[in-house]
Amino acid sequence: MRILVMNPNTTVSMTASIRATATAAASPGTDIVATEPLWGPESIEGHFEGYLSAAAVLDRLATLDTPFDALVMAGFGEPGREGAQELLDVPVLDITESAAQMAMMLGHAYGIVTTLDRAVPQIQDRLLTAGLLQRCAAVRGTGLGVLELEQDEARTVEVIIETAREVVAAGAEVICLGCGGMAGLQEKVAAALGVPVVDGVAAAVKFAEAVVGLGLATSAHRSFAPPRPKAIGSWPLSAHLPSERVVGANCHTDFSR
Repeated sequence: MRILVMNPNTTVSMTASIRATATAAASPGTDIVATEPLWGPESIEGHFEGYLSAAAVLDRLATLDTPFDALVMAGFGEPGREGAQELLDVPVLDITESAAQMAMMLGHAYGIVTTLDRAVPQIQDRLLTAGLLQRCAAVRGTGLGVLELEQDEARTVEVIIETAREVVAAGAEVICLGCGGMAGLQEKVAAALGVPVVDGVAAAVKFAEAVVGLGLATSAHRSFAPPRPKAIGSWPLSAHLPSERVVGANCHTDFSR
């Protein structure tokens, strides 16, 4: 089984961190590959960058020449998953819904610790659309930007723990890490809190393995039917850009395994 994990931003070091977490969670025999878009924002902190990223991710998926059995989209609360479900004939899972679904198996109410406060409404909207908001006790921002997460891991963990304590006080019995850039920090946070902490990347990988193992895939009956054939000007976009203008042209992508 091969699972593709897509970092929605163009920061190569974050792709590497996400890949490491996904690989650690994967079962023996599951091949994890990871990549990021060829263009787009270096981090996603708001709707504008989210929609740019969604287009860049779809562009990347449309031009990949490697087979995979499932896709994990490693953006928390960001748009684009539905488009990928229409584009691909393999299961597509995102870390937001995967984290929340797993958390609800572990406690009555869950909460989310994310990056900036401006991300909170976007995550809440995603949970509401997915029917998962009712059992969410709180979503809180740490005040850390996405790129700040990698600058000082000890400080990042400290701030996540401080914020998570507020979420637990609000009624959460399980904590979800609300950013792909927090991948791999769950054990340190859980040790300090004494409650389960769910990493969305790891959760999505395990759900992807289960879905593929059961021989299931996204329904193409109505909502996620393949796109209707029509002309789309300049699509895919990356095929029309000079290589020197493509951010992340030397992607941290390894499909050799």
